[in-house]
Amino acid sequence: MVARELKVSPVIAYLGLGSNLGDKADNIARALDYLSEKTRIERVSSLYDTSPVGFTEQPRFLNAVCRVSTGLSPQALLAFSKAIEKKLGRHVSPYPNAPRIIDIDILLYGNLTLQTPSLTIPHPRMFERAFVLVPLSQIAGDLLITNNSQTISQLVEKVAGKEGVILWK
Repeated sequence: MVARELKVSPVIAYLGLGSNLGDKADNIARALDYLSEKTRIERVSSLYDTSPVGFTEQPRFLNAVCRVSTGLSPQALLAFSKAIEKKLGRHVSPYPNAPRIIDIDILLYGNLTLQTPSLTIPHPRMFERAFVLVPLSQIAGDLLITNNSQTISQLVEKVAGKEGVILWK
């Protein structure tokens, strides 16, 4: 089944972006340019240099988070994000956590909680990943996560590994 570009009332969504191959900063900038074709980018965090998670024998990542306003449904936003990844040269990885030119994850979509075979919102591992929470706190520290009654800033205080999330210059 192909995700349709179902238009919904504009919703605020937060997307995580990461790259560890090629010109990492340019990959993220190009992904943001493509995202702006169908979303309104409202805020973008700084870039952060981070260690890989899972498969650690690979280059370091640059990570960022952006806040967008979108009329796309969650499924259409996912399909659009995956099309951008493909356009930028990402291939289906042979194993989990493989190196990649670009990765775009839907972290939050309004107050929606969703679990389907292809999409879980909030992102299922975002609360244990400093490389997501630190840049997210930069642009939305006071954002209250409804399903656990904590702000992003409060979650950052508790997450392991935040000392390894380094502001990139």
